[in-house]
Amino acid sequence: MIDVELQPAQLDALVAIAERGTFDAAARHLHVTPSAISQRIRALESAVGQILVQRTTPCRVTPAGHGLVRLGRQTRLLYDEAREALAADGHRRIDLPVAVSADSLATWFRDVLADAAGWDGVALRLDVEDQAYAAELLRSGECLAAITSDPVAVQGCEVEPLGSLRYTPAAAPAFAERWRLGRGHDWAQMPMVVFNRKDDLQHEVLRSRGVGEPPVVHRVPTSADFHEAVRLGLGWGAIPAPQLRPDVADGRLVALGGRAHVDVALHWQRWRLDSPALTRLSDAVRRAARAHLR
Repeated sequence: MIDVELQPAQLDALVAIAERGTFDAAARHLHVTPSAISQRIRALESAVGQILVQRTTPCRVTPAGHGLVRLGRQTRLLYDEAREALAADGHRRIDLPVAVSADSLATWFRDVLADAAGWDGVALRLDVEDQAYAAELLRSGECLAAITSDPVAVQGCEVEPLGSLRYTPAAAPAFAERWRLGRGHDWAQMPMVVFNRKDDLQHEVLRSRGVGEPPVVHRVPTSADFHEAVRLGLGWGAIPAPQLRPDVADGRLVALGGRAHVDVALHWQRWRLDSPALTRLSDAVRRAARAHLR
């Protein structure tokens, strides 16, 4: 095994390039010259014997560099917390990058934001990603923690179950009446709304009924606008329970398919770091999950 000594300044340069996309932007962020950034990256690549950054526009970290980006972010978090503890003025900032799905962010995760509003010196940086794909952001080092549907811990992380977010197929009352077929609905022909290409919830409902994709499928890629599109009668969609309950009570939406639903099990994955800020965030996530998830 080759003994490689990694310098914090080199790791900082690599992380800055990964986050900002160019050597010039990384230099501005770190308050050094682009030449200094280039020298640090070359020295780091020489130390590990591999290319770590593709010099494209924007720059891309190679697979060999992902582990070092993760190490750089871990190191930066621990350094920031140490400086925060020592700083007399209390103006140090600790960044907490977290992956969270759009539906979680629009519903139960808002309790976490309310908690974080009272944390001085902590900046949440949320990446909105489907819970089935959020683990990739942990593997690449983009995030310190994630809401994910994967119960298997990413290497270097710990995982715990949070509960399930229930989705129920629903539609506007007039839409549901228009597509009524006997005692049910015409699932094979009813227009459908999906969130994005990765959204499989509606298709799971159809598969449970032995039906394929309908002729018309609308794509609305934000949680609030997806919800509103279903309310307006654009199509039917699988709506999270926290959004559906008040709409059913107000008569704006009706549930379809009797007791049909899809329960998505959610998990909290975080890096195994002795970090007070990350532990505080984890505690807030647990409280919110206990209050809102099944």
